[in-house]
Amino acid sequence: MQTVIPATLAVGTSPAATVLQAVRVGAPIMRDALAQVSGLSPATINRQVSALTDLGFVVERRDLVHHGGIGRPKYPLTLDRDRLCVAGMHIGARRTLLAIADLGGRTLYSHAVRTPHDDPDAAASVLCAQVAELAERFSGRRLLWGGVAIGGHVDTATGVVDHPLLGWRRVGIGARLADALGVPVSVCEHVQAMAAAELLLSSPHSGGDLGLFFYARETTGMAVTVDGRVVVPSRGAGSVAGVPVSAPVLCGGPARFQDVVGVEVGRRAAVRLGLREDSSRIVDERARILGEVVAQFRDAVNPDSVVVAGAAFGAHPQGLAPVQAAFDAASAIGWPLELTPSRFGLSVQESAAIVVALSVIYADPVAAMSVH
Repeated sequence: MQTVIPATLAVGTSPAATVLQAVRVGAPIMRDALAQVSGLSPATINRQVSALTDLGFVVERRDLVHHGGIGRPKYPLTLDRDRLCVAGMHIGARRTLLAIADLGGRTLYSHAVRTPHDDPDAAASVLCAQVAELAERFSGRRLLWGGVAIGGHVDTATGVVDHPLLGWRRVGIGARLADALGVPVSVCEHVQAMAAAELLLSSPHSGGDLGLFFYARETTGMAVTVDGRVVVPSRGAGSVAGVPVSAPVLCGGPARFQDVVGVEVGRRAAVRLGLREDSSRIVDERARILGEVVAQFRDAVNPDSVVVAGAAFGAHPQGLAPVQAAFDAASAIGWPLELTPSRFGLSVQESAAIVVALSVIYADPVAAMSVH
């Protein structure tokens, strides 16, 4: 069994993936309705439903049909949400979120632990053991896949991670988690995973657009999506952390984008200036900087949509409105664009962990199960 498989951060286009997605979104759904929404022929629908049923992914819900009609009854289809699961973790700078989800991406259980900052190999082993312990609580379900979303530089082919903030260098988190769980594992850069969750764990993607995804909490990041696919550069994710900003209140002068996010930044500024952490001078400046940085990339790329996530974007008492105002003022493009908050809100890290564990299955369910 191949233990580490690169995440597939794109809306699946194979017939099996198309049918699985249609069942996930539209269930309970009849086969003729599947043909209508997918554009596939009835014969293709039948073949894919049979394959997905053999895998245990799709089930016929005979209990939903009244048998008083004439002729052979037709049964609606749903995902099997009762017998399957995936396990994932989002490793953050301060805390790591562990999650178990069903085949549809619905969280069954999640909790956070403090991210270890001792020996990197020992820290990775501890976290993998905690995921395995959590998965064992769901031993009544068949575990399909494991996923890791993490910052730093990720070698998606091997699951090896360099994470300077954690002091990790060439840590094989993918192979460790695969050994702990006994199933294939995917490892992905966390902001790219968050962007993928917007595409894969919601309604079907319409396709044909260009999007930007920004994250700012204790760390910052940006991802690009094109036509239902997250762009994954061959040399790993880029960084917006070093973008220069003017931060006289938060940092006393010129700073980097990374320097203005995080809880400690506001606390240090409040102490230095003799202000409260929620002072309008502090929260207004952070909102201005966020809006201006996002506007820079909007003007350079001219996307169809911009999604923002992370506590920094929602830290202002007026929510996203001041960030939007700064964005509007800074952007030089003539047509307006509304910043869209992530549909996962405070659960964005949880969604990242889950989508990494599901992405290969969603891309091609039949091929994914052949690696087991």
